[in-house]
Amino acid sequence: MPTYEYEHLDDPCVRGKVFEARQSMDAPPLATCPTCKGMVKKVISCFSISNPKTNSDLKDLGFTKLVKRDEGVYENVTQREGESRYMIRGKPETVPDVKRIISD
Repeated sequence: MPTYEYEHLDDPCVRGKVFEARQSMDAPPLATCPTCKGMVKKVISCFSISNPKTNSDLKDLGFTKLVKRDEGVYENVTQREGESRYMIRGKPETVPDVKRIISD
């Protein structure tokens, strides 16, 4: 669930002048503070976008990145030991073994 910021329109309560509330994207914005019942408004806040990950970072996080090289041929740029460098359509032995990477 996303976190939204709200600002007290009157005097702030123990939550402060601006506070955060986790709520569903479908939920209507809060009109009153859940703590003091004072009037609040939703404010636009800054957000962060993380930098693109390198192929090495993706590999360390357990992702597999395939880059199209030709019709039906993909290069596994996050290749792990024992995996084929290229995944070729119609050759199941070239498909990365994700069961080795992902566990319950």
